Amino acid sequence: MLKPNFEPFPVIVTSRLLLREVTIADAADLFFLRSDAAVLKYLDKEPEKSVDETIALINQVKKNKEDGDGILWGITLKDSNILVGSICYWRMQKEHYRAEIGYALHPAQQGKGIMDEAIKAVLQYGFETMQLHSVEANVNPANEASMKLLERNGFVKEAHFRENYYYNGQFLDSVIFSLITPLK
Repeated sequence: MLKPNFEPFPVIVTSRLLLREVTIADAADLFFLRSDAAVLKYLDKEPEKSVDETIALINQVKKNKEDGDGILWGITLKDSNILVGSICYWRMQKEHYRAEIGYALHPAQQGKGIMDEAIKAVLQYGFETMQLHSVEANVNPANEASMKLLERNGFVKEAHFRENYYYNGQFLDSVIFSLITPLK
């Protein structure tokens, strides 16, 4: 069974990015990512209503990390400590060596290859360090940019569930992508 250990927190550095632990000092930036209409357009979730709600999330993320149940990286540019996005492993199925990946990026940073760079690094960490066998992504089928990002990174469409999710007064579809451990 998968036994993730995220202590000390695994900081990941890429050519342009620093993926680091999210702290209370990031609450305002994370609140933006979890409440902005453009960021949430395809996430089909209610926006957070206050920074206090975001602080509660940061505390839950810390507990999940300590328990080995999930991990959230804040995405920053190397020359700035400002959170421009987030990427995580959550909904871990430890007995199956599988986790779901999730991500969000500030609209001003989209289209610059930032999430592509972040996802490559996090997938490498997931497969090499965490010893995941597979990674899943659940996507709103209208989110073409996210589906293209996943496909560029080797994910394969596994399923299209029709009206399996109820949000905001309507039934919505979900598309499931997955990536199996790449061969060395």
